[in-house]
Amino acid sequence: MFLVLAVISLVTHTIQGFMFGKSGEVLTKRLRSLSFKALLQQEIGWYDDHKNAIGVLLTRLATDASQIKGATGSRLGFFTKAACTLLTAIIIAFVHDWRLTLLILACIPFIIAANAIRVSSVAGHASKDQKALEEAGRISTEAIENIRTVASLTSEDAFYERYNASLNGPYRDSLTKAPLYGFTYGVAQSANYFLDAVIFRFGAWLIANCYTNFENLFIAFFSILFSAINVGQSSSLAPDFGKAKVSAQRIFQLLDRKPLIDSYSEKGTKLSQFDGNIEFRDIHFVYPTRPEAQVLQGLSVKVNKGDTLALVGSSGCGKSTSIQLLERFYDPMAGQVFADGFDTKSLHLQWLRSKLGIVSQEPILFDCSIAENIQYGDNSRVVSQEEVEEAAKAANIHTFIENLPEKYNTRVGDKGAQLSGGQKQRIAIARALVRKPAVLLLDEATSALDTESEKIVQKALDDARKGRTCIIIAHRLTTVQNADVIAVIHNGKVVEQGTHSQLLAKEGHYYALVNAQVSH
Repeated sequence: MFLVLAVISLVTHTIQGFMFGKSGEVLTKRLRSLSFKALLQQEIGWYDDHKNAIGVLLTRLATDASQIKGATGSRLGFFTKAACTLLTAIIIAFVHDWRLTLLILACIPFIIAANAIRVSSVAGHASKDQKALEEAGRISTEAIENIRTVASLTSEDAFYERYNASLNGPYRDSLTKAPLYGFTYGVAQSANYFLDAVIFRFGAWLIANCYTNFENLFIAFFSILFSAINVGQSSSLAPDFGKAKVSAQRIFQLLDRKPLIDSYSEKGTKLSQFDGNIEFRDIHFVYPTRPEAQVLQGLSVKVNKGDTLALVGSSGCGKSTSIQLLERFYDPMAGQVFADGFDTKSLHLQWLRSKLGIVSQEPILFDCSIAENIQYGDNSRVVSQEEVEEAAKAANIHTFIENLPEKYNTRVGDKGAQLSGGQKQRIAIARALVRKPAVLLLDEATSALDTESEKIVQKALDDARKGRTCIIIAHRLTTVQNADVIAVIHNGKVVEQGTHSQLLAKEGHYYALVNAQVSH
């Protein structure tokens, strides 16, 4: 008989462990996938908030789903078994002695209250611990991502101290609350012994007055006792449930958040033909995290199909901001951005961005091969090797790649660390060209390069501009002299525009900028 029960127990527990374990893994994978997709869906302005720093988000992505798994999966099976065991035990106890069972049930609320106090104190610790982990994750990510800069500044000890300091606050709070936790834990544990004393005293009275016998008394008592042990063991998982609750709240907040500019939105018009006529009309803009700083104050400028518009001006005047508005990383507070006569807000977002190719001052390359980095320029289709090489030739980087041992299969390292600035720039140009953009955006693409690299990259940019609309942002005014229209931005609006010769003749802001650079 006992052998049969042992076999049944083995089979049922195996099935339980497998099914609940599998459900926990499926849930964890799904939560991580949904969380990552939600992160990708948020607008750029959301990332500007220091609460959403990269290190914080990566720490949440790594830990939140795992902590929820700690309260589900096999743990959920354990709780289910404990609840069913307790219910069965109560029925058995009522059958053998209902008086004693009623007394035991009357005492249970006190035990639950004691455990609830202990669980709430642990849950409080879980919330603070998570915040500490997020801040520590932000600091560690910042340090490791920029390890070359940290090493060159000999700032290793400074970051180490900051990392430790981020953990000291919760550590001190934990020490302060330790006595309270110890007291509530003691009350919760000793409650069982007080319950035993009451039960045995009442049981002795029942036996003495012939209301029951020893057999029924001990069957009722031990039935509930063994089931209570299972429930008691499950209460030891309270820290996991406290952390899981906090993590679940954060994940649901992220999943429920509706981004102001939704990258996955299917709303908007897709034009059958896009020529690349761009216009900024009376644009006013402030960054969401810096509402007191007015960046653009009535910017109005336009560029026609196939022409090159150069935006010049002092740092912080709003040149790069205008490109970010065209990409719809942000939306203007007032005014409109038009593409071929359509407000960019009315266009399909991913379609609009697919028509724009951008090369920035510090291009970011992914830690994969050169070919894969160039293919990332157009994810709407499979980019052939021939197209990759064609784009590389247009960017004046093909010969360099062919001289590498692994040619286009050469890995570029984290953020392209294995390449020079000029090489990264030209790969970024090839990446922009492979999507065949109608509008090419160049955000100070040569300002960080040496003279020789600048000449090579500038030639590649000049070739890339042919036949398409181009918007150039540049501090070095010698690179924009051939632009069809040069717009001088001052205090967030265009104060002068025209060709190089026209603006020099006016002897205004542009003339002053040119003379300032010549004098240096």
